[in-house]
Amino acid sequence: MKNLQLFKVIALMIVFNGCQNKEDKVILPEEGDFLNQITEQEIQGARLTPELLWKFGRVADMQLSPSGKQVLYLVTRYDAKTDKKHTWIFTISSEGGQPVNLTEGMPSCSNPRWIDDKTIAYLSKDKDLMRIWRMNADGSDKMIVSENQKDINGFEFAPTGKRLFYLQDVKTDSTTLDRYPDLPLAKGLVIDDLMYRHWNSWSDYSCSHIFIADYNQGKISGDTDIMDGEPYDSPLPPYFDAADIAWSPDGVKLAYSCKKLTGKDFAVSTNSDIYIYDIDGKITENITEGMMGYDRYPVFSPDGIKLAFMSMETPGYEADKERLFLYDFTSRSRLYLTRNLDQNAGHFAWSDDSKKIYFISGIQATYQVYEILPESREIRPVTKGKHDYTSFAMKNKVMTGTKTTFSMATEIFRIDPETGAETQLTFTNKNIYDVIKSGKVEEKWVRTTDGKDMLVWVLFPPDFDASKKYPALLYCQGGPQSAVSQFFSYRWNLQLMAANGYIVVAPNRRGLPTFGQEWNAQISGDYGGQNIKDYLSAIDAVKEEPYVDSDRLGAVGASYGGYSVLYLAGMHEKRFKAFIAHCGMFNLESQSSGTEEMFFVQHDLGGYYWDKPKPKSFTQFSPHLYVDKWDTPIMLVTGANDFRIPYTESLQAFNIAQLRGIPSKLLFYPDESHWVLKPQNSILWQREFFGWLDKWLM
Repeated sequence: MKNLQLFKVIALMIVFNGCQNKEDKVILPEEGDFLNQITEQEIQGARLTPELLWKFGRVADMQLSPSGKQVLYLVTRYDAKTDKKHTWIFTISSEGGQPVNLTEGMPSCSNPRWIDDKTIAYLSKDKDLMRIWRMNADGSDKMIVSENQKDINGFEFAPTGKRLFYLQDVKTDSTTLDRYPDLPLAKGLVIDDLMYRHWNSWSDYSCSHIFIADYNQGKISGDTDIMDGEPYDSPLPPYFDAADIAWSPDGVKLAYSCKKLTGKDFAVSTNSDIYIYDIDGKITENITEGMMGYDRYPVFSPDGIKLAFMSMETPGYEADKERLFLYDFTSRSRLYLTRNLDQNAGHFAWSDDSKKIYFISGIQATYQVYEILPESREIRPVTKGKHDYTSFAMKNKVMTGTKTTFSMATEIFRIDPETGAETQLTFTNKNIYDVIKSGKVEEKWVRTTDGKDMLVWVLFPPDFDASKKYPALLYCQGGPQSAVSQFFSYRWNLQLMAANGYIVVAPNRRGLPTFGQEWNAQISGDYGGQNIKDYLSAIDAVKEEPYVDSDRLGAVGASYGGYSVLYLAGMHEKRFKAFIAHCGMFNLESQSSGTEEMFFVQHDLGGYYWDKPKPKSFTQFSPHLYVDKWDTPIMLVTGANDFRIPYTESLQAFNIAQLRGIPSKLLFYPDESHWVLKPQNSILWQREFFGWLDKWLM
């Protein structure tokens, strides 16, 4: 089954027997293990710990009811003793109050959606198949809706409630068994084209297709695969984000994003398009033909006349400016609305009168809700502050959003769309915040070597004492084009680093969004250039503070951040006493050949290593070129199922460190990918992470 919205919620479903009626409630034997009960031992010292991180309830998939009166959302909890997880569906009034668990005592559920103000649909297992269920808004009268359908990966009801689309995997290619039926035990994959694996999974010879069906009195009928016979995915892989698909208000049209390419063409291109499927005429039309970058996330205006969508201009550049476009169905024209905004625009919602569009945009390492008037293109921020809004919804003049900070995991807030005033609605992890202390977060502006001002977040240990000296960690961000914003991570958690006694230095170096497109784009083709100097500018500025011990500095990072650490290892001039590189690129030639999305390395590295002349990424910026200068203890972390940066990159670095006599350690996960997602694996990661740093810096 495709991993729907893989990077937003990462596995929200558990295999159980299927939901029961509330009257026949069955308490699962493991359910008590998932409650975030905190023991006295766990809160000794009042500091955040890896074990406490796995006690957090993780809020996701917020949905506002059509009237705007109720908020529907998920809470996922983990049991670190068994590596299991469980997900419940909650509602809460948009005015505030006590949340209600609609699926208490039930198996895990996901993808909750309002059919109308009185009815909720969701996904849950039944007899080993993922089914669509429905229930009343109070959680009563649960019943299966998709009796006759196979595994379903996601769905959305039309605003009329009379139709829905659902997502299902459809076989689109021949397997080895199809080709050689006399070899049923053969496990070999026969491959003759690119994109045979993506991020963390191999091709399963199927694609995610969109099915449209009628809905009446709790029954689905008239199922139609609107992509019948097409060897393409929608939503787009690897995220499989259902926000790529949208209903028209009258339920007659469906807009969806799809990259209708295969094989090598798919691997070297970002050219997805927005398609409009007319249900009555059974006609599909491409409304973004000629727009050669990513076109995604369509949203119809309430009057049905226009469609907002995100578009990137540059082919092959996945971190290009996210532009807000408007398509007019009457004039059949496209309008670029955010031309004069030097920021990204994403996650769109219309006002009820179709006169305003709201969106999320990053500004100086925070993410805020904005408003634009399409007629005048006037833009204003709705929210302000040191936080990240990661999603929001707008219904009947009511706006709610999900917000994080370095010190707060995702919670739901009500937002006044006129004033930006916020009211917190959920307090999912209050019991944890009440017993731990968070470190102070300071915004520091540092002058770079080329005379620019760079925002650096500095986090301090709880109970910080300015008269003492502390070790400091340079945090190197991945992406490479992903802002060091007010994120809350369950592994790369900066407050957890501070809680372990470290000053954390987190620079928004060159190549990160929220500071304009020039700042963001500078890193392409210059991996080992200005942004590496920015890292050094940040740590050099902070180490001059009287409370920092300049003889106890470390550098840590993952993905591009891992590359940064490996590159710094060969040119840091003895600044650092310890390094940790997670899934980092070590040899740019081998990594660029072994990865899967070829457009990424082609754009970011400035070409291929066989080009003439050879791009400087391969002649100057590959960390393996500088191992003769390595002199500092280094730890490497990787997972066997990481296909973006194959695990052999970390193995190469570890092997060479060992051969050169550099104190080194390798943490290898045969069952993880680019991320470490299993609870006990993650706790092991944290223990080894801090064990290594403490050995060399404390």
